[in-house]
Amino acid sequence: MPDGFDLRDEPWIPVRLEGSAALVGLRELFLRAHEIEDLEVPLPPAASGLLRILAAMTARIASDGDMRLDDEDLAEEANEWLQLRRRVLAKGRFDPDAVSGYFDRHDLAGRFDLFDSERPFLQDPRLRAECVDTKGNPNPSGVNKLVFGRPTGVNGAVLFGHFTDTAPVPVLAREAAWHLIAQLYYGPSGQCTPRRITPDKPGNGDAGPLRKTVSFHPWGPRLFTTLVLAVPVPGGAPESEIPDLCPWEDELHDPMGRLAPPTWPTRLLTGRARHAVLLEPTEDRTHVRDAYVTWATHQPAGTAADPNVILDMPKGGGTPFPRPADGQRALWRDLDALLLRTTDRESRRPWILESLPRDLLPELRVRAYGFDQDGQQRDRSWFEATTPPVLGWQQEVDEKKAYRVDFCHRVGEEVGDRLDFAARLAWKLATEPGDDPSAKVKLNSKKPGPWAEAALRRFWPAAERAFWLLAGEGDREADPYWPFVEAALTALDETIGTARGDLRVARARNRARALLLALLPSDRSAATGC
Repeated sequence: MPDGFDLRDEPWIPVRLEGSAALVGLRELFLRAHEIEDLEVPLPPAASGLLRILAAMTARIASDGDMRLDDEDLAEEANEWLQLRRRVLAKGRFDPDAVSGYFDRHDLAGRFDLFDSERPFLQDPRLRAECVDTKGNPNPSGVNKLVFGRPTGVNGAVLFGHFTDTAPVPVLAREAAWHLIAQLYYGPSGQCTPRRITPDKPGNGDAGPLRKTVSFHPWGPRLFTTLVLAVPVPGGAPESEIPDLCPWEDELHDPMGRLAPPTWPTRLLTGRARHAVLLEPTEDRTHVRDAYVTWATHQPAGTAADPNVILDMPKGGGTPFPRPADGQRALWRDLDALLLRTTDRESRRPWILESLPRDLLPELRVRAYGFDQDGQQRDRSWFEATTPPVLGWQQEVDEKKAYRVDFCHRVGEEVGDRLDFAARLAWKLATEPGDDPSAKVKLNSKKPGPWAEAALRRFWPAAERAFWLLAGEGDREADPYWPFVEAALTALDETIGTARGDLRVARARNRARALLLALLPSDRSAATGC
C-alpha cells in the first residue's frame, strides 16, 4: 500500500556495502547479499533477532534446482542436506527469481508492511481492541516502552535522555522495526499492558526467548555466506505434523493456546516470541508515535534449544541452560566452548557451529550479540564482538590447537580468579590489620573493597592480549602461566600504587603478589627472583 512502510523495499537495514554505510530493504539485501560486506544494525539485540528472521527467509529462498534449504524430506538425510548447502554456497549469490518468488507471493501480500491494517509485520492488530481501559478506550503502552534505552514512568528520565511518558518523542519507522524485533526476542517479563481477553484481564508476561543471553553466529566475508550458514543443520528441533511456518506466513496465534512446537527451521528461529506488539504510526507513516506491548501467551514454551547459544550444564545436573550475557566478559573467554566438541564437557557448542564446510573454516569468524539483562525488567548493557578467523581451530579440524586454546583460556581464568582473591585479601590486610600479618584471614564477600574490581578492569584487557599471543600462531609449547601472572601482577601494582605507601600497605601488597606468584612452576618463580 502506498501509505505504508513496506519492509521489502523501504531502506531500513543498515549494512556495509562497497566500503560505505548504506540502508537496504529485504529485497535488496537478498539480491545484493553477495556484495554486502557486513550487517551494521546499531542495536545488537535487534541484529541478533534480525539474523534469525533473515535465516528463516534464506531457508525459503536458497535453492538448487527444485530443492530448497527448508526441504523437510531432504532434512531427514543430513548428508544430503549438507550437500545441498554446499551447492547453494558454490553459486555465490541468491537467485533473483527465487528472491522475487518469495517476497512477491500472493498469500503474503501486505504481510511485510510495518503498518498494514490487517497483518502488520510481526505484530498483532487485535491489540488495538484488546488493550483497553475499563471504559473500552485504547490503552497503549507508549512508544517509550517499545524503544530500548528509553525510560518509562517517572524514573530515570533525566539520566537516560529527554524522553518522558507525558511528552513522548516519535521514533523513525525503520528504527521502530529494529526495536520491534528486539522486543520479541529480548523483551522483559513481569508487568505489562493488560490484555482484555478473559474477565481477569492479566497484565503480566514472560521473558523473550533470548532474554539475558549471548548468541553466536558464523560470519563470512560476505553476507551471502553468513546467511546460508545461519540456517541451522537439521536435527536440533522436534518433529511435528504442524506445517513449519514463520509468523508472517501463518495465521494469528490464539493467545489462550499453546504456541506451535519450535520445528526446524523457521519456527525454531522465528516462532517463539512471548510478547505481542502493535505499532501506531504517524499520519505520514514515517514515524511511530505509540505502541502496544503486552503478552502473547502464558502457555509453556517449547523445549528445543536455540541453535545460536552456548548451553551450560548445571553443577548438580539437570537441563542445560543458555550461557548468560555478561557485559564485562570479553568474547575470547567463550572461545573454548565454540571450538571443542561437547562430549564430556560442562558446556555444549552452539548447534549453528556444527558441520560447517571445512573449506570455508579458514575465513570464518564468529560474531557475538549479547544483552546483559536480568530475567525480569532490568537492562544493563548490550554488546557486539567479532573474533578473528578461528573456526579452523575447531577440535575436529585441529585437535591440538583446540586444546591449546582451551588450556590457555583455563589458565587465564585461574589467574583472574586468583587476582580477584589476592586484591580482596590485600584490601582486608591494609585496612583491617590483625595482630599477626601472616595469620589466615577470613574475607567478607559483602565487603570486597575497591581494589579487586579495579585490578580486574586492568587485568582482562592485558589478559586478552596475552591469550591471542599464546593461542595464536606463536610457540604452541610456551608456558602460558607467566604472561597471565605478569599481567595480574602489573594490574595489582597499578591498583595499589595509588594508595598510601606505608608499611601496612606494602605488606598487604607483598602477600597478594605471593599468591599470584604461587601459580607459577617452581623454576619460573625462582627465575623471577621473587
